[in-house]
Amino acid sequence: MPAERDHADPAGTDGVRAAYDAVARGYADAIGGELAGKPLDRALLAAVAELAAGGRLADVGCGPGHVTAFLAGRHPDVLGIDLSPAMVAVARERHPGPAYEAGSMLADRAGARWAGAVAMYSVIHLSDADRRLAFRRLRAALRPGGWLLVAFHVDEDGTPAGGRRRVTDWFGAAVDLEFRFLDPAAVAAELAAAGLTVESVTTRRPAGGEHPSNRAYVLARRAG
Repeated sequence: MPAERDHADPAGTDGVRAAYDAVARGYADAIGGELAGKPLDRALLAAVAELAAGGRLADVGCGPGHVTAFLAGRHPDVLGIDLSPAMVAVARERHPGPAYEAGSMLADRAGARWAGAVAMYSVIHLSDADRRLAFRRLRAALRPGGWLLVAFHVDEDGTPAGGRRRVTDWFGAAVDLEFRFLDPAAVAAELAAAGLTVESVTTRRPAGGEHPSNRAYVLARRAG
């Protein structure tokens, strides 16, 4: 078996960036108010904001900034990071206040000493190797005792956990984007292998009005 790479996949990363750049405003219009109908998401995000008291909280894969803004209403030091510069521009326009930067979740941020991080559906386009790398990178960015919440799609009608679905037309733009559906037990094991202690795994059915997939949320902590 080949060794896992310890660097980003430029081709895959470029494709995801291009897709989200293309749909940034349409995506923001469609999902910018989604948290109003997601009480479990709000509760888990609020919990991470409380657990991360006393340090920076990062929203990794922040998209148009609505989650970043929610966290900033409950935490004084929030940073939104997204691969797509167009998404970052929309986030700054619609939710000014928090700090934002364009960047990959595969970037080496060792020593950042974040008190917490959330990755809300931002690992769903990564290859298996890059997802494992992302978890190692996120663990390194956390301070000892720091918290990480990862959310992802588990399955949907016709696509089981472990399956993939390719999209070529999204929010009115031509894209080439692969969505991966993940097994919560497998993700928990990958987080543990990255050096994080899994504290809870929560699953739920789709809420009204959102994409009809089952969801999972894994909360983990860096020891120390």
